[in-house]
Amino acid sequence: MIFTMSEYFVNAADTSAKEENENSNILIAYFTVPEDIDTNGIDADSGASVVVKDEEVLGNMEYVALTIQDAIGGDLFRILTEEPYGDDFDSTASRAQTELNNETRPALSTHIDPEIMAGYDVIYLGFPVWWYDLPTPVWSFLEEYDLSGKTIIPFFSHNGSSNGANSLNRIAELAPEATVLTNEALSIRGSSVAGSEQQVKEWAAKFEN
Repeated sequence: MIFTMSEYFVNAADTSAKEENENSNILIAYFTVPEDIDTNGIDADSGASVVVKDEEVLGNMEYVALTIQDAIGGDLFRILTEEPYGDDFDSTASRAQTELNNETRPALSTHIDPEIMAGYDVIYLGFPVWWYDLPTPVWSFLEEYDLSGKTIIPFFSHNGSSNGANSLNRIAELAPEATVLTNEALSIRGSSVAGSEQQVKEWAAKFEN
C-alpha cells in the first residue's frame, strides 16, 4: 500500500490522517518496537521501549519523533512491516537476529509516494539499536527510495551496549548518495527517553536553516 503524505501521517497512538505540518521539506521517519513488549534490560533491544505521556503509551522512537515534530515541524512517517513482530521479547529478538544474519529486507506495509519523497530535503531517521546494528526494516526503507542529495539525520535509542556506530555506518552504506550526519546523530539510552524532551528539541533545532 502506498500513501501520499496527505493520506498518511502518524498520530500519537495510531495511523490516522493528519494535516500537513510546517517545514514540509522535512520528513521524520521512524521504526519503533511493538509497544507491548517489555524489553527493559535486554541488550538485543533498546531497553525500556515505551513512554507514557498524557495517559498514552508511545514507543520510544514514536515519542522522540513526535518531540522532533513539535520542535521543528515536518511530516511523520512510521515504518511498519507486512509481517508484524511478535508480542513478546523472545520472538522479536530471535526474528531480528535471524533477519540481520541473513541480511533480510522485510516487506513493508507503509510507503511514501516517490513524488512526495522527492520533495523532502531532510530526513530525520529514528530506530532502536538491534543486535548492535540497524533494524532490517530500516534497511528496506532506505533502499526503497532515491535518496540522492538528501540529508539524513539519525536518532536512536540503545541500552548501553552499543554506541550506534554499526547502525550509522549501515545507513551510509545503504544510502550512499545521501549525506548522512553520522557525527551529529542523537543517541539516547532507552531508559532515559521519557525525560529527553528538552534534549531532543535542542538537538533538532540545531539543523534548522
